[in-house]
Amino acid sequence: MSQKRGNQDYAISSKDELGKIKDQRLVRLDAYVNGKWVGATSDRRFEVTDPGTLQTIGHVADMNAHDVSKAVDAASDAFGKWSKTTAKERASLLRKWYDQVMANKDDLARLMTLECGKPLAEAAGEIGYGASFIEWFSEEAKRAYGDVVPSPMSSTRMVVLKQPVGVAGIITPYNFPTAMITRKVAAALAAGCTVVVRPAHETPFSALALCELAERAGIPPGVFNVVPSSGENTPEVGKELTTNPKIRKVSFTGSTNVGKLLMSQASSTMKKISMELGGNAPFIVFEDASIRDAAEQLILCKFRNSGQTCVCANRIYVHDKVYDEFVSVFTSLVKEKLRIGHGLAPGVNFGPMITERGLAKTEEQLQRAVKAGAKVIVGGNRANVKSGGNFFEPTVLVNVSDDVPMTCEETFGPLCPIYRFTTEEEVMCRANNVPVGLAGYFFSRDIGRIFRVAEALEVGMVGVNIGSISTEVAPFGGVKESGVGREGSRYGIDEYLNIKYLNIAL
Repeated sequence: MSQKRGNQDYAISSKDELGKIKDQRLVRLDAYVNGKWVGATSDRRFEVTDPGTLQTIGHVADMNAHDVSKAVDAASDAFGKWSKTTAKERASLLRKWYDQVMANKDDLARLMTLECGKPLAEAAGEIGYGASFIEWFSEEAKRAYGDVVPSPMSSTRMVVLKQPVGVAGIITPYNFPTAMITRKVAAALAAGCTVVVRPAHETPFSALALCELAERAGIPPGVFNVVPSSGENTPEVGKELTTNPKIRKVSFTGSTNVGKLLMSQASSTMKKISMELGGNAPFIVFEDASIRDAAEQLILCKFRNSGQTCVCANRIYVHDKVYDEFVSVFTSLVKEKLRIGHGLAPGVNFGPMITERGLAKTEEQLQRAVKAGAKVIVGGNRANVKSGGNFFEPTVLVNVSDDVPMTCEETFGPLCPIYRFTTEEEVMCRANNVPVGLAGYFFSRDIGRIFRVAEALEVGMVGVNIGSISTEVAPFGGVKESGVGREGSRYGIDEYLNIKYLNIAL
């Protein structure tokens, strides 16, 4: 079936679009270490391309383990002074950083679209979302309370303090190049930690622009360091961040397999860790649900960022009584609402996939599902967009087997398989029959079922009658093999604090 293409013939020159960024000081090609812009000691650089055109937009400093070690030294030296600043001082600087981000949101959104492909309006939404974490943790810095514990003896007093962990090594993915950094870094800085960040090699520009704005806000040298590296150097950089004894905390967002490797490496020095790993979110539509509402929420939940989100719906289970109606409404909405094209083209709300390997994985999962009997009813092909790039049509399938990779593994692409179910017990068994548990969604108007299903889903986050759950005020994280720890909310700052108990004899 046909797909709307938006402005598929819109001519794009990635370098020309980069030149349209008003403040060119936000376009940085070097690493940011100890308050200075520095190249790699090897003088090597790696190429960054626009996934919507496959054109080169710049060559960024390719830092290796030795370079990262120097950044860790700088962060360690800065920690002594930064950890002793008052919570109010840190809060003030974070608020200034937030103001800088919001004042430059248009440039930051354009830069993000060029390096990761998401439509400009969606990129602007991420800038606001990312900035919200800076604002939130600027406030939480002043609320990292300890406790006075009632002593069992009249001759002693017991106090619990919270103190910053130390230097934090932070590794972030390509799909949210601003928000994944601010969600971690703002919490760390609010707690009194210093950080060394390794952004995804596909999307380093957003991270480096944040450094420029942090410097303008007055965040001191050595507190916030960013060390981009190529895919080739990634293993040694990751190992340095997880084994360097000066780093006391590691935070990672990415695949479960890589998370397990980093956890293993970090165990050598017993670092504190938080891991936000892969998901395989069920999206369940019960027979009493509002079909139109569920279909509209699925559009948002499944196809935002072209399906490249860890919390997007991966398996859609629809009750047999409303299956045909739901499929009809949903497919009509897909064809009506989604417009494919380069993220800077007017009217586009569905951009390219960020990497060729992600596109290839999407194609492979689709082919294996079709071979096992699935039927494609919308999409199913690479999209022919004049700008070139990694475009794949939003795709809807029915008659999908429970045994194919599309069902058993995270897709991270715009494939939407719709399955039938008949009973609540059956669908809960199928929904929980995966090793991961990040997010889950379901639609029902039965209040008893709402509590039963929400409590039974083996996930860290549940959306009930809604397909969007991410916010700075709520804890983000999963269970099972989806990770350890929580980000955002009042719980997020605790990931960067140690608890110290004092027993004081009178």
